[in-house]
Amino acid sequence: RQAASTMVNIPKTRRTHCPAAKCKKHTLHKVTQYKKGKDSLFAQGKRRYDRKQRGFGGQTKPVFHKKAKTTKKVVLKLECTECKSRRQLPIKRCKHFELGGDKKRKGQMIQF
Repeated sequence: RQAASTMVNIPKTRRTHCPAAKCKKHTLHKVTQYKKGKDSLFAQGKRRYDRKQRGFGGQTKPVFHKKAKTTKKVVLKLECTECKSRRQLPIKRCKHFELGGDKKRKGQMIQF
């Protein structure tokens, strides 16, 4: 088993292939981190859960406690600068993720 990397630093732009019908070539992409949207109150599962929860009788569905993972897989959102099409690209698990941070340089003196 491989240990999760300590720090991942990814540039804010990346030249990569755009699979959209308009482009189908390598173009510059804007990179952002995927974030989960707000849960809808009207999704079928939420409606069913709320209906089951109402009244007396306490918690009706199991609450998950046996959490095993300490990290989440990071998902990048790539947006083509030419045709504005977006796609998602999952990368490996990491404890610390940084977008557009300073690059590491070899042989540089440490500044204080």
